Amino acid sequence: MLLIFSSVAGHNIYPGGTVYCGTKHAVRAISEGLRQEEAMSGTNIRVTNVSPGAVNSELLETTTDPESKSGLDEFYKTAIDADSIARAIAFAIEQPSDVAINEMIIRPTVQVG
Repeated sequence: MLLIFSSVAGHNIYPGGTVYCGTKHAVRAISEGLRQEEAMSGTNIRVTNVSPGAVNSELLETTTDPESKSGLDEFYKTAIDADSIARAIAFAIEQPSDVAINEMIIRPTVQVG
């Protein structure tokens, strides 16, 4: 199984995040290409693209730009724990070999974008 991490930013474009969103969209495209190539090759390798939304992480402690930090602090007020992402990944991994979870968008229930 090949797990690839993207972001909800690969699904939702927002002003000021053009480059970041573009790179995450590219990750989704690469994941889909790999999925199709592996399906055609018969290797039975499953490809799962995981696109998390707001997740509690070290990001808030490492952001130094005051304007960015303010926006991130607000956005991450409703962030979910990393354990939620781990459970979703475990679900994808535990599927039988003939089942592929190709894409997962995981975000807090109250996250809009």
